[in-house]
Amino acid sequence: MDVQGTVAAGWEPVRDAFLRNFEQRGERGAAVAVHRDGVPVVDLWAGTRDVEGDAPWTEDTAQVVRSATKGVAAVVPLLLHQRGLLDLDAPVAAYWPEFKAAGKDRVTVRQLLAHRAGVPVLDRPLTLAEAVDLETSTRAVAAQAPVWEPGTAHGYHAHTFSWLLSGLVHRATGRTIGRWVAEEITGPLGLDLWIGLPDAEAHRVGRLGPVEEIEPPGSGALKLRPKRSVTEAYRDPASLTRRAFGVIDPKPDENDPVYRAAELPGSAGVATARALARFYAATLGPVDGAERLLAPETLTLARTEESAGADRVLLVGTRFGLGHMLHGPASPLLGPSSFGHPGRGGSLGFADPDSGIAFGYVTNGMRKTVTADPRAQSLVRAVRAVTDAGAGH
Repeated sequence: MDVQGTVAAGWEPVRDAFLRNFEQRGERGAAVAVHRDGVPVVDLWAGTRDVEGDAPWTEDTAQVVRSATKGVAAVVPLLLHQRGLLDLDAPVAAYWPEFKAAGKDRVTVRQLLAHRAGVPVLDRPLTLAEAVDLETSTRAVAAQAPVWEPGTAHGYHAHTFSWLLSGLVHRATGRTIGRWVAEEITGPLGLDLWIGLPDAEAHRVGRLGPVEEIEPPGSGALKLRPKRSVTEAYRDPASLTRRAFGVIDPKPDENDPVYRAAELPGSAGVATARALARFYAATLGPVDGAERLLAPETLTLARTEESAGADRVLLVGTRFGLGHMLHGPASPLLGPSSFGHPGRGGSLGFADPDSGIAFGYVTNGMRKTVTADPRAQSLVRAVRAVTDAGAGH
């Protein structure tokens, strides 16, 4: 496998781990990028741009990153709060009056972001056309009755997070979330990252597809074989798990231009690994002269735990801040200060304030993993080894 790109001195273990993913874990096409203290130290890509095909992955190839989009989108309410435009402890209905329906009048912005609102499902799933229409989708989630008393528990709002956050941001700012991200974050930072892919950039995006589950013996990878109860929940049409992942029916084709162009901040973002890493670097400090995104007190909010323990949807222990997943057994990041988000099947982006690390990984080969893909984890272990050794400065 011909690995392209650069690694700074001391960061060669990440290149070695990236190569092993192709040699031992069935990787088809992927990229990984790492910043330390705002400086790029890893920028690598290899394989094919499409999971089935032979056209090479190039320096500017982008991919749908699934729920890794949530980590980018979650910075929007943090920035609105930082600017005095959003009160985290106000009822969502203060900004979005229709949301108070069906017993949700006391749901706070904080609870919504921390997956505590109790609406991970819809009584009637949406078609793709309905899901990508802002008015239809937000009206549906606003009318939905919670399936647990809001604030008393948490459960991953896998897809409804898109409409909850879209509705809140649109009502609070008058702009769609994709437009807000483009104008306030990705444009100023020069990021190849979109929530709502423009037609002019569609030619850069590779095709996703399933890949074989391969894990070499003695690899040190997490042994996250699902418990029987989890496996059964994904098979049971009546379970919260199955319903939460099935709120768009029929299941959308993520290679469909309509899906990629949709402003679905929970699932349909498109990005390069370089853009994910640079985005998270900007949450920690200045990057190439651009001002840092998050003030110190807002950065503290981003890494502060809001939900922890048994997840009513994923049925494992999860940790969430204000929209970000936090480091823990179900979703290991770099360390206790890390915040970010994985994408089901592969992609991962996060920041680690304690070490100054910002990380981005994207792939076109989708595995069945939800929160901890072995390929991403092998790269994170390599980054940790470098930082623990005090190398790579």
